[in-house]
Amino acid sequence: MAAPLTFETLKDQVARGDIDTVLVCLVDMQGRLMGKRFHAQHFVDVAHDETHCCNYLLATDLEMATPDGYAATSWSAGYGDYVMKPDLDTLRPVPWLEGTAMVLCDVLDHHTHEDVPHSPRAVLKRQVARLAEMGYTTGTSTELEFFLFRQSYEEIRKSGFRDLDPISGYNEDYHILQTTREESVMRRLRNTLYAAGVPVENSKGEAETGQEELNIRYSGAMNCADWHTIAKHATKEIAWQQGHAASFLPKWHADKVGSSSHVHMSLWQDGAPAFHDPDGDHGMSQIMRHFMAGQIAYAPDYTWFLAPYVNSYKRFMKGTFAPTRTVWSVDNRTAGFRLCGEGTKAVRVECRIGGSDMNPYLALAGLIAAGIRGIEDKLELAPPIRGDVYEDVEGGEIPGTLRAATETLDGSGMLRAAMGDDVIDHYARCARWEQEEFDRVVTDWEIARGFERA
Repeated sequence: MAAPLTFETLKDQVARGDIDTVLVCLVDMQGRLMGKRFHAQHFVDVAHDETHCCNYLLATDLEMATPDGYAATSWSAGYGDYVMKPDLDTLRPVPWLEGTAMVLCDVLDHHTHEDVPHSPRAVLKRQVARLAEMGYTTGTSTELEFFLFRQSYEEIRKSGFRDLDPISGYNEDYHILQTTREESVMRRLRNTLYAAGVPVENSKGEAETGQEELNIRYSGAMNCADWHTIAKHATKEIAWQQGHAASFLPKWHADKVGSSSHVHMSLWQDGAPAFHDPDGDHGMSQIMRHFMAGQIAYAPDYTWFLAPYVNSYKRFMKGTFAPTRTVWSVDNRTAGFRLCGEGTKAVRVECRIGGSDMNPYLALAGLIAAGIRGIEDKLELAPPIRGDVYEDVEGGEIPGTLRAATETLDGSGMLRAAMGDDVIDHYARCARWEQEEFDRVVTDWEIARGFERA
């Protein structure tokens, strides 16, 4: 795997003419890359230190609207600037684009040069730092699921997003024949991400027509979130280059299985797996039991970080491998939390709540914050649930709507203590705006159902 670029190597490549463009990117609230394309010579001469952006980039929605109600920025405050501070440790080539490199930025206050607290990278950094103060680091990975369609983005947009045609005609879960037909996208995705320093392990067909899964190596939380974000961006660009469309919408069709982003997590201490105790039940240490108990107890509080849109909640249906209850089980895909690697040093918890649309920085931050509270309060882990959890009448429920998840986010004392009132107020406003926008819309379903018969 190619190592991410050093700044000195980048300067050499720019001098040789191998690199002429540098993407200078921040991660917005929706988990997208936003930023500028710099002439590479100007970047290495000047802009590697800092550049600027409008502060509305962390107070907008998928449509780039400027909603009211944010304390951080507004029309009355004049929409000023943030500083984009390149994190040169994230420099990397972008092999799927000619002559291009990329760097991720921290977002700083223009006046104080302190982290903007609601910047997704800052939110996660704060929780990683809290763990470090306790003597722990994370091991984390996310699974990226998405759908590939035969049509291009332009064709789908012009059709009004109707008559979508998945790239395969049948369920392709682990299917080698069908995924061979998709290698024009998936082989290029695997290889160029690997060359960009994103350690892809594999891709596979998922359990629906046209559905794919991409898996990236286990690493620390910041690496995990950075790699997830870059991989998601690359997937869309490479699909577009090949004349196809890739979608991370969790539920694009009522009759199709949704797309998730399961999160695997463990803690490490002094280079050893802190979750493993060979004498513990299932090989679990007491720290793991407390950490998991916290994640389960506070799952409703941070669900919005894992499922941020109205559509996100259409996944949570019985018999679809998407969970409905905040309980855990041993290697059982019907529960919200699955124990993986039972009895081994690789023992870890998989949270199955997250959808393919989640912002990985916020998702990981929420999971870590809940786990820390579990350790701090020495929460006890209930016994695992066995059998079909969809049929289980006990155990907590995952919020079933965006509206419900917004209320648990806003009312979470745990998250407010871990992240700060300003951060939670900011994201609660983001969640409410999304609901307000949806509530204004008259859907095709309503018209078809009631036009004549109401």
